[in-house]
Formats: sequence, C-alpha cells, structure tokens
Amino acid sequence: MREYAVYKGEELLAIGTSKECAKQLNVLPSYIRWLNTPTAKRRLATRKNPHKCVVGFVLKDGD
Repeated sequence: MREYAVYKGEELLAIGTSKECAKQLNVLPSYIRWLNTPTAKRRLATRKNPHKCVVGFVLKDGD
C-alpha cells in the first residue's frame, strides 16, 4: 500500500494511506491520490503563493 504525507506549507497535516489521510482531513481518498498527479504539480507551480497550498508526497510505494 502507498503511504502519503500531506503538507500545507511546512506544516504536516496528515500521514498514512490515502484512506487514513482522507479521514484526518475530511476529504475523499481520491483527492489525496490526486495531489500526486502531474496535473496537481503543474497547478501548484502556477499559484501565486505555493507555500499556502496543500501538497502531497508518496512516502512508500508498496504496490
């Protein structure tokens, strides 16, 4: 199973599987997985204040 870390700026919001992170943040697991797509990364790059955005990283890919 993949494990994710979700940050807003330098603040760690959640860590765990997509389901665990989603439960902590009150969002869908698909949103946590979406944060790691190329589309999400491109959108982050175009933001005026990227340090205020929610970003996700894959910590462990056990697929």
